[in-house]
Parts: sequence; C-alpha cells; structure tokens
Amino acid sequence: MKSLHRKVAVVTGATSGIGARIAEVFAAEGAYVVLAGRREREGHQRAAALGGSATFVRCDVSVEADVEALVGHAVERYGRLDVMVNNAGGPGNMASVTDFDSAVFTRTLAVHVAGVMHGIKHAGRQMVAQRSGSIINVASLAGKIAGWSGLDYSTAKAAALHLTRCAAVDLGEHEVRVNSVSPGFVPTGIFAKGAGADASAADASAASVAEAFKPLLDSSQPLPGTVRTDDIAAAVLWLAGDASRLVTGQDLAVDGGMTAGRPATAARAERTRMRDLLSP
Repeated sequence: MKSLHRKVAVVTGATSGIGARIAEVFAAEGAYVVLAGRREREGHQRAAALGGSATFVRCDVSVEADVEALVGHAVERYGRLDVMVNNAGGPGNMASVTDFDSAVFTRTLAVHVAGVMHGIKHAGRQMVAQRSGSIINVASLAGKIAGWSGLDYSTAKAAALHLTRCAAVDLGEHEVRVNSVSPGFVPTGIFAKGAGADASAADASAASVAEAFKPLLDSSQPLPGTVRTDDIAAAVLWLAGDASRLVTGQDLAVDGGMTAGRPATAARAERTRMRDLLSP
C-alpha cells in the first residue's frame, strides 16, 4: 500500500519549486492533495495534472482568513486533514541591516513566521479534534547559520524553527506531530525572484541558477551535488507518514552537510595557503 493512501494533505506554496514537487510526490503516494498558492493559473494547472485526487485553493498565507478557508476547504471536501505542509515563502533581501526597509522586513516575517503559525493553528485545530496529524514546516539552512540569505529571510526561518519546537510540545499530547525540514541550496525560481525576475520566468531559471552556484557549493558543501526538490519532497514524505510516528519537534536538514561544516579539502587547502604565507 502507498505510504499516504487516502490521507488528506494541504501543501502551501505549491505552484512551483519545492511545494509543487511535494504535492506531486504526495499524490503519487496515494494522498488527496489540496495545493495552495497565490498564482491561480499555475495552481489550477498543477492540480489538474495530478488528476481527481488534487484541488487548488488560492491562498496568501500571511492572511489568516485565507489559511482558515484553505483548511476548511480540505476538511469540507475530504472530511479530515492528516498532513499540513507549510512551505509558502519568498526570497530574502540582501540589504545591510543599517539600510534595511522595515516594511520589507515585516512582510517577510508575515509570510515566513505568521504564515507558518496560521497553518499550524488552523490545521492543528482539526488535528487535535481527530487526535492525529502531521505538520511539516519548510525552514532553511539560513535559519541555522548567517550569511547565506538576507537578514529578513534568515531571521524568519530561525523563528520558524523554534515555532516548530514550541508547537510540537503544545500539540504532542493530542497526538499531533510538528516537525521541520531545512533545505540547503535548492536551485529553484526563488533566487531569480529575489533578483527581480517575473515569477513565471523565474521558475524556468533553475538550471542556470544551479550552474552559477556550483563553485560556491564545491567549497562549502561536504557532499557533492546539488540538493534537488526530490530530496526535500522525500524528507517531507517521511515526516508525513506513519514511519515517523514518534518523531516530533525535530528539524531534518537536507543540505549536503553544509550546516555540519566545510569540506575537509577546503579546510586543508586553506591551511596550506596559511602555511605558505607564514613560511620564512
């Protein structure tokens, strides 16, 4: 039997990138999937491609009423909610803290922190009532170490990680699990969006983004290769299913070891350069 057979799942930010792939994998594993996002045309197209087991609901996660209606749609249509994936997000701003636009900072927190809280709150209400459920928040390595994204995005993701732990201990006694997944560098359209590209055009930029970041990954990621949306979807799938039934309050980093430290060869090369500079 497929791992999510007849389970009901909601995935926010499902019109592209990581969220779109999670929705595809969930549907393939037997789930009824409600895709959510702000781009209606792309959302309806993706839901239609998944067949009769999927629907799309337009949702801005920073608006609590939207999230409440999203969860209500899933419960009204399917009678329950088993999995909530809080994935919706956007790029960070690379401005210095001394120049940062407070309105931009507030907007980022509204999506990446308040949006996650809205998802936990409204999915949690239903899951507490049915005494079962798994909530998965998509965080980031930027929430663990500074310097990899804008200060707004990094701060928001760090908050989302602790929100995950707080919600896990709040809801655990009701048999509701809350975990997070922290992707490393995944070449999706979010990087092009951060550079100002149109959303649809940005989605097609993954290959060029991956190529541009390759030298950086070679010097900072112990495991070779680019993290793919498939890798993140597989981690989320495990946390969604019964195989992880006693896992809660945890963060699963899928980052090629980047948060563990630099590749040993990079460190050795640096030591060699230092030795040469200090040699008489």
